Amino acid sequence: MRNMKSFKDRLFVFIGSACGLGLLPIAPGSFGALLGVVMHLGILYCFPRSQLCQFFALSACLVGTALAHFLLNSWAERYYNDTDSGNFVLDEIVGYLVVPIALIGYTKAPWWYIPLAGFLLFRIFDIIKLPVARYIDRNWHNAWGVVLDDVVSALYAAGVVWLLGLYFWG
Repeated sequence: MRNMKSFKDRLFVFIGSACGLGLLPIAPGSFGALLGVVMHLGILYCFPRSQLCQFFALSACLVGTALAHFLLNSWAERYYNDTDSGNFVLDEIVGYLVVPIALIGYTKAPWWYIPLAGFLLFRIFDIIKLPVARYIDRNWHNAWGVVLDDVVSALYAAGVVWLLGLYFWG
């Protein structure tokens, strides 16, 4: 990592590292994804069980994807000298937010279930990289690859969250 000489570098590090969470020495991806959980909980608090909740989660996900793909990824590649730096965790925020979006309309479980189970399963699947996510991670060394392996891991997590929810809450 270079010295942050410009305002642009400081701003992009702040955004790409999820307000500095991605700069932590232990589990930066998990701490970065926690910002996605905080955003999800904030949206749930403001718009409980409404379609606006999914709208704002989808909006945050799309803005995060646009920032990661079109603005920050190529900068982060040069800045960190790495195609997928562990300090760049905007893709983990986007990935986590896919979980509540994929579970639109699922209301049988308690309010805390999706954020808790979604976060834990998303992080497990993002770390172990199940087949499609593993392929993307290993073969797509570009901005789409950085984001899409997290999106695929989130879809796996959403599926398991849904199945567990059906089992426990019908």
